[in-house]
Amino acid sequence: MRDQLRAGLWQGMRRLGLWLRKPELMVFLPAVTLAAFWLGGERVLFLVALGAPLVFLMAGAFRFHDTPPSALVEGLSGLSYRPQLISTFDRVLREAPVTGRNTGCLVLQFDEADLLLDRHGRATQTEILARSAERICAALREGDTVARLEGGGFAVSLAPQRRLELEAMVQLAARLQAAIAPPVSLDAARIYVTCSVGFCLGAQLTEPSGKALLDAAQVAADEALRNGPGAIRAFAPEMPRKRADRDALRQTLELALDTGEIRAHFQPQVSTDTGEITGFEALARWHHPDRGIVPPAEFLGAIEEAGLAERLGETMLYNALTALTRWEKAGLRIPTVGVNFSAEELRNPRLVERIQWELNRFDLTPDRLSVEILETVVASTENDVIVRNIAALARLGCGIDLDDFGTGHAGITNIRRFSVRRLKIDRSFVTHVDEDREQQKIVSAILSLAERLGLETLAEGVETPGEHAMLAQLGCGHVQGFGIGRPMPFEQTVDWITSHRARHPAPPKIGHRAK
Repeated sequence: MRDQLRAGLWQGMRRLGLWLRKPELMVFLPAVTLAAFWLGGERVLFLVALGAPLVFLMAGAFRFHDTPPSALVEGLSGLSYRPQLISTFDRVLREAPVTGRNTGCLVLQFDEADLLLDRHGRATQTEILARSAERICAALREGDTVARLEGGGFAVSLAPQRRLELEAMVQLAARLQAAIAPPVSLDAARIYVTCSVGFCLGAQLTEPSGKALLDAAQVAADEALRNGPGAIRAFAPEMPRKRADRDALRQTLELALDTGEIRAHFQPQVSTDTGEITGFEALARWHHPDRGIVPPAEFLGAIEEAGLAERLGETMLYNALTALTRWEKAGLRIPTVGVNFSAEELRNPRLVERIQWELNRFDLTPDRLSVEILETVVASTENDVIVRNIAALARLGCGIDLDDFGTGHAGITNIRRFSVRRLKIDRSFVTHVDEDREQQKIVSAILSLAERLGLETLAEGVETPGEHAMLAQLGCGHVQGFGIGRPMPFEQTVDWITSHRARHPAPPKIGHRAK
């Protein structure tokens, strides 16, 4: 009996608390205080005036309701996470056969997120994510949910609806991209970001589940990111297989780099004046255990897509500096070795420190390393990290060679800006230069520009004695190509150097004139 009385009292107090939690009851407070004054005087008025708001406060009348997921959030604090999002999808997909309503998932990934972090730091990246989250929430409808993903992306769960079509998803993806597009102003700087979007409709899944829907949208977003910036991709059944193939290829390439299957071959460069060897260029070759030597055109693109360009660059630099020291020990001094540096490597803020450490490790001076950079990188870059790295390498003493010159539209300003030491004339201008008058005019113009700017020149892709002779006649300082020597593994270079120097002895040094 006592337990029933206690339960009834608790239930009554709970109902009273719920009733007092209604903030609209506060409108009766003036009437209550006036009645208290009439009935009990000033003392009762004072107690009611202080006690009534306290009772309402303890009951929770001033507590704000949680904002719905679709409402604006402040920064990142109001967003869901992956488990909550999957749970939401599971519920909607489970009820879809009964309600006739389905959902869809969009995944947004920021283009060049690593570059944003390198250039502006972690605090700025977090602030941009927070501003973007607010904009995304403002662009959505009531009932839509936004969740944070690992790595800085966002996922959107759409409120259940009867008709959810592909075109509507594309339009929504474009609207979210437009919401993120305006610049973010931070510390007097205007920072622009873009995102790639992948999406999947719940109706596309053969086995509907929240995890499967989110994973499918993530696969589509990864495909969009690969084709970005600003790409939109819908999930297709063949995407997971393609992704699996790429992952398998990445693993194969990583293994090839780790085991030394991908290593440097060296192509000689000679002076057109004396015939002396002036350097070698390190070129990547894959010694495949089944296919033999794989041409670079068949795997370099895959290495870039797999994000292994820096790994390859480290391998090539190590091979090049090792070759220089081994030639020295064999009594064959080679002035320089050229190593190609990709845009991805040049974006590394610690690149110069790493190269300095490697040079010290091999006890080599910086002038023994030629840093080869594609003209397209120099012509198009506005990246402060790339500009700073190239300038620092030039100050360090490394030679800066502008590779494939004539194909990337680099202006004179950029040539000066990056402290270029030598122009490498692209092979497209060298082919048949001994026979084609137009080719001769183009090469002559490049050589004249280089002479006026005080730059050295090297022609690539020289394959015939006629091309070699014409380039020497036009005034090109150095040549490289199959007509001089093919790229060869280090083990073959010693014999080639010895043979070449036997055929082209060094010119005699002129001493003091006899008196």
